[in-house]
Amino acid sequence: MSENNDNKKKEQNPEQPQEQKRQNEKKGDKKEQKPITLRFNLNILYLLIGMLLLGLMFFNDDSSTQREVTYGEFQQFVRNGYVNRVIGYDDNTVEAYIKQQHVQQVFKQDSNKVGKKPFVMTEAPSRHSLGEFIDSEMQQSHFDGTIQYKKRQNYFWAIMWQILPLVFFIAFMIYLSRRMSGGAGGLGGGIFNVGKSKAQLFEKDSKEKVTFKDVAGLAEAKQEVEEIVEFLKDPKKYTDLGGKIPKGALLVGPPGTGKTLLAKAVAGEADVPFFSLAGSDFVEMFVGVGASRVRDLFRQAKEKTPCIVFIDEIDAVGRARSSRAAMGGNDERESTLNQLLTEMDGFGSNSGIIILAATNRVDVLDQALLRAGRFDRQIHVDLPDLNERKEIFGVHLRPIKVDESLDIDLLARQTPGFSGADIANVCNEAALIAARHGKKAVTKQDFLDAVDRIIGGLEKKNKITTEEERKSIAIHEAGHASISWLLEYANPLIKVTIVPRGRALGAAWYLPEERQITTKEQMLDEMCATLGGRAAEDLFIGRISSGAMNDLERVTKQAYGMIAYMGMSDELPNLCYYNAGDEFGFNKPYSEHTAELIDTEVKRMVNEQYERAKRILKENKEKHNQLAQRLVEREVIFAEDVEEIFGPRPWASRSEEIFSANKISNELKQAEEEAKKRGEQAAEEAANKGEQES
Repeated sequence: MSENNDNKKKEQNPEQPQEQKRQNEKKGDKKEQKPITLRFNLNILYLLIGMLLLGLMFFNDDSSTQREVTYGEFQQFVRNGYVNRVIGYDDNTVEAYIKQQHVQQVFKQDSNKVGKKPFVMTEAPSRHSLGEFIDSEMQQSHFDGTIQYKKRQNYFWAIMWQILPLVFFIAFMIYLSRRMSGGAGGLGGGIFNVGKSKAQLFEKDSKEKVTFKDVAGLAEAKQEVEEIVEFLKDPKKYTDLGGKIPKGALLVGPPGTGKTLLAKAVAGEADVPFFSLAGSDFVEMFVGVGASRVRDLFRQAKEKTPCIVFIDEIDAVGRARSSRAAMGGNDERESTLNQLLTEMDGFGSNSGIIILAATNRVDVLDQALLRAGRFDRQIHVDLPDLNERKEIFGVHLRPIKVDESLDIDLLARQTPGFSGADIANVCNEAALIAARHGKKAVTKQDFLDAVDRIIGGLEKKNKITTEEERKSIAIHEAGHASISWLLEYANPLIKVTIVPRGRALGAAWYLPEERQITTKEQMLDEMCATLGGRAAEDLFIGRISSGAMNDLERVTKQAYGMIAYMGMSDELPNLCYYNAGDEFGFNKPYSEHTAELIDTEVKRMVNEQYERAKRILKENKEKHNQLAQRLVEREVIFAEDVEEIFGPRPWASRSEEIFSANKISNELKQAEEEAKKRGEQAAEEAANKGEQES
């Protein structure tokens, strides 16, 4: 029965559900409607002030009523005693100022409505006739006022001189407000916009895009950030297993390794809004502006969720807060950092906002910024190794017309320790050198010259040197080349030159071994080879020079590092005196006696390698002299010349081992692919044969 009653009610009121839907839609519309807020514009304020000043200028209480009359009416006013002052101008116009008690007779108005100084205007026949008329009326006691004669002023320029200062003042205030707000103009621009975020927004439909294909090498780092992009594209794949999106990722690495490029690739690959700004954008001369910009940045990001926010050089704002009392210089930066910490993982949640940041000084960042929940991942972007440099050369050589005989493997071996930015600079410099010589393609020699130009500086062939100086430089450089060729762990030689380049009078170019672990014997061989130049001077010339200053500096630093930090001393074994907490080195983590012991061990180690270098050069005196003489004659010699004199080295370099291993692995892969293709072809042929037989 109850069901029947309900059905009857529904049948009686069929329009009731529709009315309820309309009411609900109206309520929903009201909820969706945002309140209209008027944004304050400082330019409108300036306009109002200007109009007010102009109004006060032209409509103030000093303004008076004027009336134009005939010359006869003017004479009658003077005879009646209505006038108290007359002004005659050079263009024969006359102004006659009326007494207050006679205003009613002249203007037919009350004196309160015509101003303080009402006057009538007319034109006299001449200034002479005007003077005679006024004199006669004064004699008859009809006029007891004054008469003046003036030049007619240009009212246009008079008005302009009053308006222009005001216009310039308003324009200067507008310019100043825009400069203080970072150039913000238009609606909402001005000094009140100084606390707004300067983040640049990249939407998913932007034309210029950098993708992961444009980022060579960095396989591990790309995998980390690609996972973040994949999470934004397909979150269900991860949330089904209970995973959560990372809140932040910090890109850490030396300058020029591609941290910002990796972030640009994320912006190009992700189908979400991407905010990009630098850490210095939060820094401003006004107190509280940095924190205000952080709040505004995350407010914009919340409106675009899900999105990615990239902060480049975050160490500008994220430097560790000092435990000592601040001297007044860091309060603003610390308040900005506190606001950033709160927004990233504070009481209120900012879900859907991923923070990407880049820095090359992770050691100075605040620990609260690095904890999980703010930066869940630290992605290390290191200098590229041999294979990665080969890939980077492949990317930067795309737009360059290179010779077909160019060996990219050689270029990768010639640039150890180079970052991605350095390799891009090498490619560009090589193209410029080739264009300077009028070549149609960039050759191997252009790239070698570009590497020399970047490492050693500009070649100075016109630098004046005597024959004795050239011989001394040749003996010095031949000493380096000889010992590096004869020691097993010394870096392999590429070429030696006595042509001045940069600040150096000569140079020996080596191919450093990219080792993951360096032993004590390897370091001692490198130290001995570095001291070979000074040892050759002492042994074959009989005197030493200032040319070995850079060698001695490198050797001393290396010896101190081996003894004080790596524990490679017999007297101080297995001890490391590195003090990471003392950035300025005010406190030494060892006693004065230990410091003396370290100095003694450094002297012993350096002197041992120096004597070792002299002993090796004595044993190979004739070959060293041949190498020095050839260097004097040619100015530049290569590894082939050294091999011709000393014979081939019995040791293979690590880079050659890597390339040979890569070559073998590539050949094995190709053989496997060919065998797989042959197996697939055989299976297809067998299947076709079976179909034909059936």
